[in-house]
Amino acid sequence: MSLYPIFADLSGRRVLVVGAGSVGARKIEALLAAGARVVVGAPRLGEHVAARVRDGSVTHLDGEFSPDWIDGAWLVIAATRDTRVNRAVAEAAEARGVFANVVDDAALCSFQVPAVIDRGPLVVAVSTGGTAPVLARLVRERLEALLDGSVATLATLASRWRERIRARLPNLGARRRFLEEVFTGDVAALARAARPDDAEQALAAALARADDRPRGRVTLVGAGPGDAGLLTLAGLRALHEADVILHDSLVSDDVLALARRDADRIAVGKRGGGGHTPQEHIHALLLEHARAGRRVVRLKGGDPFVFGRGGEELEFLRDHDIDYAVIPGITAALACAAHAGIPLTHRDHAQSVRFVTAHCRESLDTLDWNALAQERQTLAVYMGVATLDVLRDRLLAHGRDAATPFALIENGTRHDQRVVTGTLATLVESAQAHSVRSPALLVLGEVAALADRLHWFGTPPLQAPPVLPRALRAA
Repeated sequence: MSLYPIFADLSGRRVLVVGAGSVGARKIEALLAAGARVVVGAPRLGEHVAARVRDGSVTHLDGEFSPDWIDGAWLVIAATRDTRVNRAVAEAAEARGVFANVVDDAALCSFQVPAVIDRGPLVVAVSTGGTAPVLARLVRERLEALLDGSVATLATLASRWRERIRARLPNLGARRRFLEEVFTGDVAALARAARPDDAEQALAAALARADDRPRGRVTLVGAGPGDAGLLTLAGLRALHEADVILHDSLVSDDVLALARRDADRIAVGKRGGGGHTPQEHIHALLLEHARAGRRVVRLKGGDPFVFGRGGEELEFLRDHDIDYAVIPGITAALACAAHAGIPLTHRDHAQSVRFVTAHCRESLDTLDWNALAQERQTLAVYMGVATLDVLRDRLLAHGRDAATPFALIENGTRHDQRVVTGTLATLVESAQAHSVRSPALLVLGEVAALADRLHWFGTPPLQAPPVLPRALRAA
């Protein structure tokens, strides 16, 4: 975020507009609507601005721009066609510590005027920092279609009932949930039906039966593999409603940025070779915050039920009588393979797919290697970077062809995704040569060969190095 968004109270405050043509006139009207005391400086006045000066709503400073015009102003807008004058206005404002906007010249601006959706008292502002005002306008038009006139009715009701709601529901969590129900339930439906009196009666009835002791709950949410665009709509809604978010280290910053701004965020990362939060501590946090009446989101990379220990956490919550829900996510195997151009199943190459976790050597001892070594199937191996040598050796020992293709997908779906391809025989050497690091998913099987031809996202796959692997040298 390059600009800090702010809504300014300009009521009764002096604002200078330099320039009195059509652009200046539009700026003056918006400022007057906000209650500003507008002063316009210009040697000539357009017809609309001249009318405003005559009716006394705008003060006119006649002549060429002078820096002392800015004295006492809270904001300055330069709206002339003369770039020299606009620059002089911006420099004079900067010298006096006054925010200035120069129309259509972002480089000279110290503040931007956004595209606005006005559903008073609700106001939505859209800005691109002055770099793409047409895009901001198009976004505003889309939002205009979503926010019908009933939003203004709801905002007015919320304002009028604010103190009564706070008195009835002093608990912040209970109050927030009540208002969310008001804005999405029967009260909102009556407002949309243009029945404001009935909407207010429904709000009063709902408040009378509201409970100030909310029961907490936990929602397990799959964050997907990293690309925020792959988060589900249900997951996004849960993040917007959360009071507390317990998130894994593999959850991307882009996904976390979608969460409600005032939600408490607690990192409970588990990453091989790095910091580790014991599962018992995570359980304790879930219990503490849920019992305090909070809505807790347990945000997991990928999907909670695919090597995410979601089942263990649900068992714990059930044993402690905590309400819970699960919102699945796009698991890494599906998303990373898709972004690498690899179909996990293919009529000509693989009729089945197996998900395998290989985060430690002890876990590998529990796997059915005879089954894993079968041909015409795809292995999607999670958390296997540290045990690639064991994976290769055991698969070869149980009959898997050394020429079986593989693809290592590092940071799948993210802007820095890398894909390394080769054959099982060169798996370890390829990973070492290209310094593959976690998080990385291994896809092994005939379908992996399609990565070289079908890739579409990021840079093309990196090929295996032309070295004789240890496995073949020892053969």
